[in-house]
This record gives sequence, C-alpha cells and structure tokens, in this order.
Amino acid sequence: MTRVKRGVAASKRRKNLLEDAKGYRWKRNSLYRSAKQAVIKAGKYAYRDRRAKKRTMRRLWIIRLNAAVREFGMKYNQLIETMTSKKIAIDRKVLSQMAMQNPKVFAKFIEKVK
Repeated sequence: MTRVKRGVAASKRRKNLLEDAKGYRWKRNSLYRSAKQAVIKAGKYAYRDRRAKKRTMRRLWIIRLNAAVREFGMKYNQLIETMTSKKIAIDRKVLSQMAMQNPKVFAKFIEKVK
C-alpha cells in the first residue's frame, strides 16, 4: 500500500482557521488551539444574534410607531387593533419608515385608519 502524507491538508486546515481568527486579540489570533475555541464561540454568537437582531428591530419599529401615533391621540395597540379590524395589512417596518421619512403621508394614513 502506498504511503499517504497528510501534512499539506492539516496545514491548510490550520491556516484557514487562523485566517478566520484574524483580528482577534492576544493569543486567540495566533495559537491554533485558542483560535479554534474563539472561532467556534464567535460562530455561536453570530448564529444567536442573527435571530436576536430580528427581535430587536421589531421592538425598535414598535417603539417608533408608538411615538409617532401618540401625536395623533392614539396608542400603538389601538392602531394595530383598528388596522386588523379594517383588514389593512402593512407591516411595522414599513409603517415606522413612513412615520420617520414621510410624516405627511403617515398623517394621511392615520386619518384613513381612524
């Protein structure tokens, strides 16, 4: 049976992992074992926070909407309730962008909803 030399594959694997750890501080960017732990943990945080980001953005849109709607003498929950009863399906992201960027259009929308 022929001899298999595996040094190239191992070196490539270590090199790629150290490349992923570039920018980390201290031994986490240069020593393989520490870098491997750091990259794994960073991956866990990234996976978790991609989902948390969606929740955070939704909270932000709701806060903005509530602030914008209160100027018209309504509350956020009243707005959502009347929108669902009138079967108006506009998501919170679009509504909050409208409230921030086009207040006149948002005011007309609120009057229609009322």
